[in-house]
Amino acid sequence: MTTILPQLTTPLQQTRVDVFNEIFVLFLGLGTLVGIVVVSYTLYNAYKYRDDGNHGEDEDLPVVGELPTGGKGGRKLFLSFGLSAVIVLGLVFWSYQMLLYVEAGPGDEAQEEALNVDVEGQAFSWTFQYENGVESNGELVVPADREIQLNVTSIDVWHAFGIPDQRAKADAIPGEYSETWFIADAPENGENVTHEDAIECFELCGAGHSNMKADLTVMEEEAFQEWMAEQEAQANGGGNESGGGNESATGTQTGPEGNESSANGTDAASNESGANESSAAGTGGNATDAANETNAGNESDTNGTDASGDDGNNDTEDNETDGNADDESSQEGES
Repeated sequence: MTTILPQLTTPLQQTRVDVFNEIFVLFLGLGTLVGIVVVSYTLYNAYKYRDDGNHGEDEDLPVVGELPTGGKGGRKLFLSFGLSAVIVLGLVFWSYQMLLYVEAGPGDEAQEEALNVDVEGQAFSWTFQYENGVESNGELVVPADREIQLNVTSIDVWHAFGIPDQRAKADAIPGEYSETWFIADAPENGENVTHEDAIECFELCGAGHSNMKADLTVMEEEAFQEWMAEQEAQANGGGNESGGGNESATGTQTGPEGNESSANGTDAASNESGANESSAAGTGGNATDAANETNAGNESDTNGTDASGDDGNNDTEDNETDGNADDESSQEGES
């Protein structure tokens, strides 16, 4: 008896999924069996004691309001109630032990090797921080067949962290921490499996409540260790680069201002040069225009002079012609 009782009260499963599935299957099977028995017995009595219209003279028929007789002292009733009580109490005791296992976790040995992850909820996303300081936004990466211990909290309003596939759920309350755990099954063929939007918020927290989701990625232990090493290397490398960037920024803080001043001065000089060139170009253009106008005037004057000169010549020729005509007329008179 001392060896059988712990086996009956201690669940053999390691995951919350298996525990809840077993409870569901047991209650479903037992409920189905009880339903079949009750319905079958009811139908049997309904058929056996049906009214077929053939009544004998000595048949004792029941009367409305009369208490039933027979039943052999109520032994059937006592047996049915007693059996039902034993079944119900057994289910309550067994279920309570299973739920205690769900609340407490697999055990001390498993908890020593558990992976602790701090979960922080904020409107409207989830942030996961591991023991070594690695952070992940929007994705929870865990190893398979290993207990994952989650410490859930919030930084703004009430949220409810939940992974329906793993039967895990915990309240995310500002200033408080809620604990839950789960063990993910190993991925098939050793490949990483990402369950998209497996993590959800189950507390109405605002306009973006429906989009407050995150992914769950399950890896083999070796692949998870490699991923964690890569994340640490990136975090350390990024921190050093950031530090160097800050130092260089501090060292050249006045430099960029000087460069900007120099650049501004250069721009100003180039602008001034451009302005001078433009002015020169404008002056040259004016000079050219003036020269063109002068040349045009000179050409006009020249043309005018030539024209007047031609007129003078024409006038002289006319005078000479008139003179010759007068000479001829005088000669004719003399003769």
